[in-house]
Amino acid sequence: MASPFLSNTTISFCSSLSSSPLPRLLPSISSSPIRFKSTPRRILTVRSKIREIFMPALSSTMTEGKIVSWVKSEGDVLSKGESVVVVESDKADMDVETFYDGILAAIVVGEGETAPVGAAIGILAETEDEIAEAKAKAASKSGASASSVLPPSPSPAPAPAAPSTPAPPKPTPAPVAAPAAEGPRKTVATPYAKKLAKQHKVDIGSVVGTGPYGRITAADIEAAAGISPSKTNVGPVVVAEAKPAAPPKATAAAAAPSSLPPSVPGSTVVPFTTMQAAVSKNMVESLSVPTFRVGYPVITDALDALYLKVKPKGVTMTALLAKAAAMALVLHPVVNASCKDGKSFTYNSNINIAVAVAINGGLITPVLQDADKLDLYLLSQKWKELVEKARAKQLQPQEYNSGTFTLSNLGMFGVDRFDAILPPGQGAIMAVGASKPTVVADADGFFSVKNKMLVNVTADHRIIYGADLAAFLQTFSKIVENPDSLTL
Repeated sequence: MASPFLSNTTISFCSSLSSSPLPRLLPSISSSPIRFKSTPRRILTVRSKIREIFMPALSSTMTEGKIVSWVKSEGDVLSKGESVVVVESDKADMDVETFYDGILAAIVVGEGETAPVGAAIGILAETEDEIAEAKAKAASKSGASASSVLPPSPSPAPAPAAPSTPAPPKPTPAPVAAPAAEGPRKTVATPYAKKLAKQHKVDIGSVVGTGPYGRITAADIEAAAGISPSKTNVGPVVVAEAKPAAPPKATAAAAAPSSLPPSVPGSTVVPFTTMQAAVSKNMVESLSVPTFRVGYPVITDALDALYLKVKPKGVTMTALLAKAAAMALVLHPVVNASCKDGKSFTYNSNINIAVAVAINGGLITPVLQDADKLDLYLLSQKWKELVEKARAKQLQPQEYNSGTFTLSNLGMFGVDRFDAILPPGQGAIMAVGASKPTVVADADGFFSVKNKMLVNVTADHRIIYGADLAAFLQTFSKIVENPDSLTL
């Protein structure tokens, strides 16, 4: 940031050397010393400033933000580091702090409105004397944003002039000369008309077009060159001129809804929230990744027994599954890898387990960072804190976008099996079904009833192969079936 002191001070020197030729200058140096004159020292002044409060980028995927609420009102005095506004990003609501002291002179973007990242949402003044100037600046920004929306509306204005121009049955330019003059002065001609003009050496600028909006057609060039138009040329010209009489924009607008299915009578259209839009974007992006799925049955009798013991201590089944997955990933690092550019892949040094959580109006994946290094009880405590922050929409970006492997558990809802969609930037996601009593036959042919759950893993086939995923699932199954290592 440039210093205000440098911008207001200029150091200059002036010498009293004579302008006489060099031979006569040398003697004068010995007789009269050189004297320097310095300009009078200026008094340094710091001018107060009017600063803009910008829409911050709260995550790597955020392109715009929505103002949830203004913590401060216009005229409030602000201190550096104080919360000013609450912004809804694509995943959470976050407090935005001010980096300067001053007065909130004007609010540019109101509550409930959206603004792109980097746009001014408020004006900050240093002193009360600048509030009026800051308000004027805010008004100019609001006017500029409004004017950027207004120009498209007048564009259909020239459209009514086109239907009033009757399509000429013959290439007679006279009736359409006036409407053509009303349009832009730029010469507009079809490619074939330009080609004919070069062949017959016709000045295309002197030809009056009979096509839509004064467009010069091949028939116009032939008429100007004195050539009788052939039947093959006349036919298409007449049809082409009769159809485009309607405004092109209106035609496009009418054609766009036709590509969509008709609305059901009485239905209501609800726009995406910021979070839903982010989820939609990620799901569409995931379609570009070649994935495959592998399912595996896991006996959970021992895990269920362990859960009954640790549940009174605050341990959740989600924490148990996340810990088991993290321990398996330590032995199979390729499943924890990721490919983002399609040309290389990265072995992630940390094992961060992202767990899908449904919240009101969307889906978010809080991340248990370094899940393999935390003990079970600390992991459960961390998970509860993350869930509370997620439901309050208070997660920090690193708490939801740093996952290297995702776990989605619908077993708590009784779902026995399902497939999960791979999140962008990760190598695999595990879908966990419900644990249900199942008749199982042992190696000796004896039948017994055991609790069994099905897990399906969706993986990026560019970096993870079937054998890699099968080995990982075998390790995961062994940890779950012998869960004593989870409490170590």
